[in-house]
Amino acid sequence: MDHKNMRHQNYACSFGCSVEAAIEAIGGKWKGVILFHLADGTKRFNELRRLMPSVTQRMLTKQLRELERDGIVHRHVYAEVPPRVEYRLTAFGETLEPILKELEAWGSQYLDKLSALRSADE
Repeated sequence: MDHKNMRHQNYACSFGCSVEAAIEAIGGKWKGVILFHLADGTKRFNELRRLMPSVTQRMLTKQLRELERDGIVHRHVYAEVPPRVEYRLTAFGETLEPILKELEAWGSQYLDKLSALRSADE
């Protein structure tokens, strides 16, 4: 395994490997949020930064590059000065949209549950 890129090179195991591969591809703090925003349509880099003010420029760049490398996000650079760069989901990335919507719904339920639990503790 390349020490620079700690991702798995081989998922030759039984039960659970496809889930592990999926979570590795879209997991982490920012990838799901990036994908959620790109599900609404093409975004420029700075649009994504405004939508996610807590992410650093370096981290956003890193996550976008990984998603691009994995064929989930397409990066288009326009030959302009200054250069304009846009990101969008690939056809393969668009297959994540129903999953992202389900995660959003589950997350909403989870936040409600946390709120109720915390209120009960007070």
